[in-house]
Amino acid sequence: MEHAKSFRPLLFSLFLFLLSFSGYTQKTVVSGKVTDANSGDPVPFANIVFKGTSIGTTTDFEGNYRLETTQPTDSVTASYIGYITKTKPVKKGQSQIINYQLEENVLSLQEVVFVAGENPAFEIMRKVVRNKDKNNKRSLDAYEYETYTKIEIDVDNISEKFRKRKIMKKITTVMDSVERIAGEDGKPVLPVFISESLSEYYYRNSPKLQHEKIIKTKITGVGIEDGTLVSQFIGSSFQEYNFYQNWLNIVSKEFVSPMADGWKLYYDYDLTDSAYVGNDYCYRLDFFPKSEQDLAFKGTMWITKKEYALKQIDATVSSTANLNYVEKIKIQQELAPTEAGPWIPVKNRVLLDIGEVTKDMAGVLAKFYTSNKNIKVNQPQDLKFYAQPIEVAEDFKIGNGNEFWDSHRHEPLTPTELSVYKMIDTLKNIPVVKTYTEILKVAINGYKKVGKFDVGPYLSLYANNTVEGHRFQIGARTNIDFSNKFVFGGRIAYGTEDEELKYRGFAEMIVDRDRWTLLRAEYTRDIDQVGLSADDLLDNYIFLAATKFGNLIRPYRYNQAKVSFQREVFKGLTQKASFQYRTFDPLYNFAYYTDPEQTDSPTARNFQTSELVLETRFAKDEVFVQNDNERISLGTQKWPIVTLRYTRGLKGILESDFNYNKLGINITKNMKMGFFGTSNFSITGEHIFETLPYPLLKAHIGNESLFYTSAAFNLMNFSEFASDSYAYLKYNHHFEGFLLNRIPLMKKLKWRLLATANVIYGQLSEENKALIPEFTEDGAIVEPIGSFRKNEPYIEVGYGVENILKVLRVDFLHRLNYLDNPDADKFGVKISFQFIL
Repeated sequence: MEHAKSFRPLLFSLFLFLLSFSGYTQKTVVSGKVTDANSGDPVPFANIVFKGTSIGTTTDFEGNYRLETTQPTDSVTASYIGYITKTKPVKKGQSQIINYQLEENVLSLQEVVFVAGENPAFEIMRKVVRNKDKNNKRSLDAYEYETYTKIEIDVDNISEKFRKRKIMKKITTVMDSVERIAGEDGKPVLPVFISESLSEYYYRNSPKLQHEKIIKTKITGVGIEDGTLVSQFIGSSFQEYNFYQNWLNIVSKEFVSPMADGWKLYYDYDLTDSAYVGNDYCYRLDFFPKSEQDLAFKGTMWITKKEYALKQIDATVSSTANLNYVEKIKIQQELAPTEAGPWIPVKNRVLLDIGEVTKDMAGVLAKFYTSNKNIKVNQPQDLKFYAQPIEVAEDFKIGNGNEFWDSHRHEPLTPTELSVYKMIDTLKNIPVVKTYTEILKVAINGYKKVGKFDVGPYLSLYANNTVEGHRFQIGARTNIDFSNKFVFGGRIAYGTEDEELKYRGFAEMIVDRDRWTLLRAEYTRDIDQVGLSADDLLDNYIFLAATKFGNLIRPYRYNQAKVSFQREVFKGLTQKASFQYRTFDPLYNFAYYTDPEQTDSPTARNFQTSELVLETRFAKDEVFVQNDNERISLGTQKWPIVTLRYTRGLKGILESDFNYNKLGINITKNMKMGFFGTSNFSITGEHIFETLPYPLLKAHIGNESLFYTSAAFNLMNFSEFASDSYAYLKYNHHFEGFLLNRIPLMKKLKWRLLATANVIYGQLSEENKALIPEFTEDGAIVEPIGSFRKNEPYIEVGYGVENILKVLRVDFLHRLNYLDNPDADKFGVKISFQFIL
C-alpha cells in the first residue's frame, strides 16, 4: 500500500503531462471566405497561411478556404496580388470561422527585373502558344452545355453628399440594410438589379454558328421589366471570354490577351510558383502590361505542366488604362479539360466597376457570374438548329419560382444575395424612386409608356424653321402589351407659320419571329428637304431632328403611301420588297421641262412617282436580339454587310410621271485592328439610267452646321452636288490610345487620335442638266444645283481628337478641291459630343 501511495503523485503528474500534451497537439482549424471589400465578390486563388509556418492553402473559385495545423501559431494571413495583406488572430486548438474582406492596393506594382539569362516564364509562354490550338475550345467540332448566369448591378462609392440628396433620404431603411450587409471592413453598395438565367448553349465550328436557348429567367430590378430583350442579354452569349483568342472584346473595346500570339510585345511575365491546383500540377505566371495605358490586363494565370493549358486565370484592367468611367475590369475563370482534350471554362466571374462621373455622384458595380456543366463535345446539330442565335422559350417566366431555382441553380445564393432580392423589391416600390425611374426611361427610349401605348418620340416634340415657324408634334405607337403580332402608330404635327397639318400613320404585322418577317403599310403627309429626306437619315435621329430647325434648304411638301414586305430568307440574307407612291410639291423656285426633246417644251413644278423597290441585304454573321416588337442588330463579327437595291419607276401607275431604273450597292465593314485601333468604312454606288429632274436623282448630304455627323460630307454645302451616277467612300479610323499613350504629358489626359476621309466620284449627265430651265413660266429664276466636274472626285480629309473631357470630339477638316464653288470652305473645325468608354 505504501508503495502504491507513493506512486500516485507520479501518476497524477503523468496525467497532467499527457493532458497538456494532448492540448498541445489538438488541431487548430480555420475556415472562412475571402471577399473584395469594395464589391463583396469572392476572391479566388488567394493565399491563406498560418503565420510562422509553411502550412497554407488557396481559396477556391467561391473564395472559400479551410486550413488546419497542430503546430503552434497565433494568427493566419490572407494575401493576394493587387490587395493589401491582412492578418487575423486565431484561437489555438479550436475550430473557428475567420472571414476576410481585402482592400485593393492602390499602389502600382513594381517593375519585374531579371538580372541575367532568359526570363524562365518565356519558355513556358512559348509552349502555351504552341499548344493553343490543341487546348482552345474553338478547335472542337462542336460543344454544348447547360449554363447558369447570375448578374448583379449595384450603386457604390456612396458619398456623404450623395446620401444627403432628397432621393437618398427617402430610402433610409434600405440604406440601413446595406450598412449591415457590408460587414466590418466592407464598403456598402446599394443593389438595383439582380437576375438569374438558365439556358442551353450550343456552338458549331464549321461553319461557325452558335445558338443559345434561354430556358428560364428571374429578374428583379429598379425600372427594369422581365421582358424578352433583357432575358436575351442576361444569357451566357454576352459573357463569353476566351483568352486563347488574341483579342477579347469587352465593353466594345479590344483588349489584348496575355496568351496572344504576340504576347512579348505587350506583357512582362514573372514565374512565381509551381504547385498542384486540384489534380493538375501548374506553373503560376504573373503578368503585367508593358504600358499602363494599353488595353491590357495584369494578374495571374495557372498553366498546367502537362498540356500547357490554362487552368485558372485572374485578369484585371485597372483605371490607368485608356478607358472612360471604368475604374476596373476583373475577369476570373476556371477551366476543365473535355474528353476530346480542349479546355472549356466551367466557372466565370466578371466585375465591371464604373467610376463616378462627377464627385457628387455615385459609381456603379456590375457583377456577372456563369457556371457551365453537362458538357458535351463533337456532336454538332443540324445547320437549321443555329438559325436563331438567341432564342427565349415561350414559358421562360412560367414556373420559375423559388422551388425551381433552388433545384436548378449551379451554386446556391449567398445570404447577401437573398437579401438583395428583398432590398430591390422594397426600393422599386418607393414613390420617389418610381418617379426618377420613369424620367430615366423616357430619356433613354424617347417614349413614355402609358399602358398599351408608347407616347413620343420626345426628341421631335418641337422645332422652329423658316417654313413652319413653330412646329409642334406628338406621336404614339402600340407596344407588346397591346399585341405581340400587330403594331399601330402615328404622329401629328402643326406649324404656326404655314398653318398646315402634317401627319403620319402606320400599321405593321409581324408574320414570323423565327425568320423575321414583316408586312407594313404607312401613309405620310409632311415637309422635307432635297438631299435631307427622312429616308436618308433614318439611323441619324439627332441630325434628322436638327434638320427641322433653322433655314430649310429646298423644302417641299409631299404625300407618301407605302407598302412593304420583308423576310429573312435564311440566316444572314434578308429580302425586302416595297411599293410607294409619292408627290413632290416644292416650296422654293423649281421647275423642269416635261419633254426635254422639244425646244418649246412646257415646264412643270410638281410631279408624282410610283416606285417598286427590291432590296437584298446579306450579313453573314450578324447577331440580332428582339426587343418586344422590334429587332435590333448588334452588327457582324467578321464579314461586311452588303446591300443591293433596285428601284423601278412606274409611269402611269397612280398617275406617276416617270419611268426609270436605279441600281445601287452599299458595303459597310467594321475592322478591329488590335493594337492600332479600329476602322470602319462604307462604300456606296448607284447608277440612274434615265433622264430625271434632280430631286429624283441623288442630292448628296452636306453639312453647314458647327456639328460633325457621319451621315454627311462635312465640308460640303447643302445641295451643292447632285449625281445620276456616283460612288463614294467614307472611312474612319480610331487610334484609341495607340499614339498618345506613348507621350508622357498626354497619356494622363486619355485623349485619342482619329482620322477620316470622304471621297465621292459622281457625274450629272448633260441630259439631266438640260432638264432644268433657267426660269419658270412666270419668269422666276429657278434655283440650280451643282454637279461634279468630269474625272474630278470631291475629297475631304480630316484628323481630330476625341475623348476630350470624356465627351467632346473635335475634327479638323480639309476640303481638297472644288474650292472655287460659291461659299466653299477650304478648312473647317467641327465638334460633336459622344459617350464612349
